[in-house]
Amino acid sequence: MGSSESSQVDMNSPQAEFVKSKISDNCVVVFSKTTCPYCSMAKRTLDSVGAKYELIELDRIEDGSNMQDILLTITGARTVPRVFIGGKCIGGGSETKSLHSSGKLVPMLQECGAIVVQ
Repeated sequence: MGSSESSQVDMNSPQAEFVKSKISDNCVVVFSKTTCPYCSMAKRTLDSVGAKYELIELDRIEDGSNMQDILLTITGARTVPRVFIGGKCIGGGSETKSLHSSGKLVPMLQECGAIVVQ
């Protein structure tokens, strides 16, 4: 009969619908904070390959903390950045950089149209 520390997240709330629509409507979405070094790492990596992406700075919008709770429900992690490619969370800054170092990031970005092959 212990109490649960975690609060229930309403996945039908306007904030949850906003998060889900950003993920489904964009090839690449980065949920970030302006002061986070791992967020900067992810954005720098995406910028270095010329990727187009939707950027949501959670510390600059109302209900950003609530959106992090929604991202926890969706991805299993509340940390930022949360990087989505083709509707799938690939992780954060370290994972984005690692995918690039291993040569897997650009093909993923090309597949969903975030990078146009010349």
